[in-house]
Formats: sequence, C-alpha cells, structure tokens
Amino acid sequence: MARVSYLLDTNILSEPLAARPNSGVMEKIKSHASDLAMTSVTWQELLYGMLLLPAGHRREQIEHYLLHRVSPSLPILSFDAAAARWQAEQRARLRRIGQTPAYPDSQIAAIAAVNQCILVTRNLADFEAYQEAGLMIENWFDNH
Repeated sequence: MARVSYLLDTNILSEPLAARPNSGVMEKIKSHASDLAMTSVTWQELLYGMLLLPAGHRREQIEHYLLHRVSPSLPILSFDAAAARWQAEQRARLRRIGQTPAYPDSQIAAIAAVNQCILVTRNLADFEAYQEAGLMIENWFDNH
C-alpha cells in the first residue's frame, strides 16, 4: 500500500452525504484523493450508522456511497499491536490526570499516530489531548 498522509474521521467521510456539503472539505478530499485513508474503527462506525437506518432511499444512498465509492477508493488502516500499545499508554496518561476520552476516539488517534498520519476531523476537542503524544490533527471545515 502506498504511504498515506491523512486519515479521515467519520464526520469528514460523512460530509459528501450532507444536504449541503462543505465546499472546503469537498475540495480538500478531491485535492488529496491519493493521500487519504480511514481507520477500521471509522469504517465500523460508518457501517453501524448505515445499518441502524430503516430500509429506504436514505439507507440505499448511504450504502451505495460506502460500498461503491468509499470502500474501493480508501485504504483501511487497522488497529494493530503498535496502535494498542500507543492507545494503552495514552489512556493511562490521560486517566492519571483525570481525563477519560472516548474509547473509539483513542483507537482512531492511536492508528493515526503510529502510522504518522494527520487525523482530519471536525471534532478537534475529541483528539486534542493526544497532540502532546505526537498526534497531528486538522479541521478541514476551517480551511475553506
């Protein structure tokens, strides 16, 4: 697999399905198309959200987007032993200072950090505590 630079969080991958997609986000996705990936955690979140929807047009639209556009074009980086170690270290560090971040977010952060990728998310607050440990994050909603 070619080296990727950006890992897209769930909220970024969902943006093309918005009634009015953010033009800045859409432009960044297009301009970095060969440099993008997602995590296995994000893929699970996207599929889970789709499967919760009742049968109908919206679910079919999302299913087509995920299975025919996203899945074939974006590599999925897995949660592996290196990510597990990074996550455990960071969860312990944050717990010692009284923080308890969401478990899936810590997995996503770990995958991004160990793969030296920039995590692209709209929810900066969910990941800022990991910047001290080397996680790089960007919000493409601010760059339009």
